[in-house]
Amino acid sequence: MVWVAATLFLLTGYAFLIRYYDGHFKKLPLFSAAGYEPKTFVSVIVAARNEESTLPRLLQALSAQTYPPELVEIIVVDDFSTDGTATAAQTFSKVHITLIQPEVAATQSSKKRAIEAGIKRAKGPLLLITDADCIPGPDWIKTMVAFHEKKEAVFIAAPVRFTHDGSALQIFQALDFLTLQGITAASVAAQAHSMCNGANLAYTKKAFEAVHGFEGIDHVASGDDMLLMYKIWKAKKAGVQYLKSRDAIVTTAPMQSWRAFFAQRRRWASKTAHYDDKRIFFVLLFVYFINCWFLVLVLAGFWNVHGWLAVLVYVILKISIEWPFVKKVAAFYSEEKLMQFFPFFQPLHILYTISVGFISQAGAYEWKGRKTK
Repeated sequence: MVWVAATLFLLTGYAFLIRYYDGHFKKLPLFSAAGYEPKTFVSVIVAARNEESTLPRLLQALSAQTYPPELVEIIVVDDFSTDGTATAAQTFSKVHITLIQPEVAATQSSKKRAIEAGIKRAKGPLLLITDADCIPGPDWIKTMVAFHEKKEAVFIAAPVRFTHDGSALQIFQALDFLTLQGITAASVAAQAHSMCNGANLAYTKKAFEAVHGFEGIDHVASGDDMLLMYKIWKAKKAGVQYLKSRDAIVTTAPMQSWRAFFAQRRRWASKTAHYDDKRIFFVLLFVYFINCWFLVLVLAGFWNVHGWLAVLVYVILKISIEWPFVKKVAAFYSEEKLMQFFPFFQPLHILYTISVGFISQAGAYEWKGRKTK
């Protein structure tokens, strides 16, 4: 019964961690921009590489914003696309687009270089950052700007949601991403550690320049979101905040194949070793160990029948620990129906976490036609 006892001990620690996130997500109030009178000029920056098919949908959503168009500029940075991305931006007629390109192509940190080029051209004191494959709601700009003004936020992490078509692949991604988004909201609200997603960010140009932008993190292929967030957090902790509002949600599509999904998550996880924020590093290490324990128990089951009992106890308890938290997050995103699939994907999620965490720290990978590491 040693295996069962060890499992109970580890999951007790995990339960405290999830309970911590659960409490802070629940306490984080919903924000409303009702009654806000727009007055801030904003620059929306979109770094795009080979997004010919998705960019027009984003531009259409930006043209339908409730924020006064005279207070918005849209800057599309074509990151040396090999398709018709530039043409898609130039031919969109419903709103004025400023199309630029970085001066020099980069094999490493290409997205950072593109965002930086956009910021240099930006006229607004507040920068809204999203991706070319995203769709914001009509009140997105209004809500982000209102939050910035009312809360004096200099860096805003905001919610992102995956669409899904009912397939196992897309439901799995949607549930996995819901969990990540819940942890993001809770951790930022609690000032516990730095988390955000580059698909939906806002920060002031002044804060970006005060920390010298991406200087010092420009050697890392990804990290244009979390690594920058931590730099700004070190400079002004109270100014880094999370915006919990359904009007601020940005929607994006999941990966269309398991291979593409693993490549995306590998890219996301590749920056882990570069975190200066050791708070999140140790949390990730603990969670990774908790997931690896499942594999240890499975292997132990081949030598001792109690190992299989521990596997059963592990899965049931892990689901029970995570369920209340993920359910609250799903309710915020109006995705409660996904919870019926949550228990069935638990073993797959554990194995995926172990494999992606391992391979993300070794070798180069390819993303949008570029090989990087």
